[in-house]
Amino acid sequence: MAVVHHTTLEPGKLDLLTAWLPTRDWFTGTAPTLHRAGGFRLDDPDGEVGIECMIVIDVADPRRPAYHVPLTYRGAPLPGGEQALIGTSEHGVLGTRWIYDGALDPVAVAQMSALLSGAATAQDQDRSDTPADSVDVAVVTGSAISLRVNRIPRMSAEAESGWARVRWTDDNGATAHGVVLEASGN
Repeated sequence: MAVVHHTTLEPGKLDLLTAWLPTRDWFTGTAPTLHRAGGFRLDDPDGEVGIECMIVIDVADPRRPAYHVPLTYRGAPLPGGEQALIGTSEHGVLGTRWIYDGALDPVAVAQMSALLSGAATAQDQDRSDTPADSVDVAVVTGSAISLRVNRIPRMSAEAESGWARVRWTDDNGATAHGVVLEASGN
């Protein structure tokens, strides 16, 4: 199981995402002010890559949209991953971390697929070795999984087979939920 370190990260995740999100074509705002609303972690079986599926809300946008941003944290650059790089940060325990868009990182994609096939368990964002109680999963069957990452969580799944739904809390304390991952099996 991955260890969650309670330490500093400079610049922080929200700082990096504030600069990065406006460069994405699926982002609907202009100049975000982000609230970390929820999410979960996944374990890398090799213990090398940190994987987090984060839900953030843009509180600067009057519509207050929620975004699902899978992130990976690596101790060295991802070969060929320049297009997926969000930025680098200094971790108080682990040193320099290269932070990537997890939807484009093969380790995260494999673990998100494993979650939907029942081979991985969503872990709490803030506590080590603790399953996430904010995630519901419908497992997909089949030998090959076609994964879809919903950047904007959906109210219900479009895929008939597998999905992951996350509950989160906005900056006013209201709870919501949405489907962040969907898959079909072959």
